[in-house]
Amino acid sequence: MDVSVQNVSDLIGLYSLNIALAIVIFIVGKWLASKLTDLTIKILTKTKRVDETLLGFFKNIIYYILMVIVALTALKQLGVDTTSFFAILGAAGLAIGLALKDSLGNFASGVMIIMFRPFKVGDFITAAGVSGTVEEISIFNTVLKTPDNQKLIVPNGSITQSTITNVNANPTRRVDLVIGIGYDDDIKKAKEILENTLKSNELIIQDKGITVAVSELGDSSVNFIVRGWVNTPDYWNVKFDLIETIKTTFDNEGISIPFPQRDVHVYKHKN
Repeated sequence: MDVSVQNVSDLIGLYSLNIALAIVIFIVGKWLASKLTDLTIKILTKTKRVDETLLGFFKNIIYYILMVIVALTALKQLGVDTTSFFAILGAAGLAIGLALKDSLGNFASGVMIIMFRPFKVGDFITAAGVSGTVEEISIFNTVLKTPDNQKLIVPNGSITQSTITNVNANPTRRVDLVIGIGYDDDIKKAKEILENTLKSNELIIQDKGITVAVSELGDSSVNFIVRGWVNTPDYWNVKFDLIETIKTTFDNEGISIPFPQRDVHVYKHKN
């Protein structure tokens, strides 16, 4: 009888020790996982080789991988068969995957966006039918800010399944305008005015060349293509300035810019 009591007491003591060690392993492991994750992110930040877009993603991935290792170590200390645990985890993962198919699709798209980097935080993009400046790229969605300061939360899956236009991808852009004049106006004079307008704009990169040429004899106008290269941040300022300057100069020089007109004929019905 005394032997049985002693065996039970030893067994309880052994289990209590294992539980205590498992708790210690989990607490210390969680602390280490947090510290190692922060240290890794700090090193990556100092190297300046990793875009800020990737840091949050790497932080989550590193931390959760370390926590899985910590949890498995703690379970092993309790005597849990980790082989069976992986089988249960796999079955549960399959069920969850089927239930969260769309979310996992967004997750996979988020990984693709972060790895292939078609855009980064601060870029102005058009994707999934919307446009805006990228403020945040997370695992499941991308946050955009529209020019009128609206916040758009776009699922990553919608972005990767559509055409992505990255306005800021290249350092320079070309301003393209189509300017029409009347058939009775002087083509040479109009062309000279357009060329001088492009050459006098300090924001246009003259080394890359300018283009002013007759492109079309339209139904009611002779159309010129007007093209000049600018630094990407100057695109809209130059475009708006060119349109205003061309209109003002044409008015001063007596060159017309045709616009659609409609003649309305009224007939009186005779009884």
